[in-house]
Amino acid sequence: MNHSDSSFKQKPLIERLVLFAIALVFWLLLVWPVSPIDGRWMVGDIGVGVLVAAFVALVMHEIIRVGFIRLVNPRSWFWLFIYAFVFFYYVIKGGLDVSYRVLHPRMPIRPGIVKIKSVLQSDTGKSALANSITLTPGTLTIDVTEDGWFYVHWLNVLSTDEEEAAKHVLRRFEWFIQRIFE
Repeated sequence: MNHSDSSFKQKPLIERLVLFAIALVFWLLLVWPVSPIDGRWMVGDIGVGVLVAAFVALVMHEIIRVGFIRLVNPRSWFWLFIYAFVFFYYVIKGGLDVSYRVLHPRMPIRPGIVKIKSVLQSDTGKSALANSITLTPGTLTIDVTEDGWFYVHWLNVLSTDEEEAAKHVLRRFEWFIQRIFE
């Protein structure tokens, strides 16, 4: 075995250990406020956390491996934190808009499917964008093609122009997702 084979085998182990640590910390943060007894964590919670983190590190490693460096990059975490506020703003805004349209006596909707091109290149970025669009009330991602075309059902189509529709539906998320995942 040459030196390059050895370093190749060590890299996945290090990645799995980092993934294990992140999963364990996440688990402990989830259970910490719920089960402290006299300032101590219950042994069962920690034991279950170790098992769950080990499972995540073993099973999810191959799925996360492509963008692993993004998982530990503080810049990505910063943009994810900012994106959470932007996303929730649009979820609330979309929810209020859908409520208005449903409760209005004339039900002012113009449903349709728009075809929009995204600048995102990674599958993870496209998936995050598709999910963000779908989770926003009033829009539903129907399909995403390999070359970045999004087909989105929109409850109230404001424009059939591709760039104008993109501005309303996906550009509001795309900029942030690009900084998080690409």
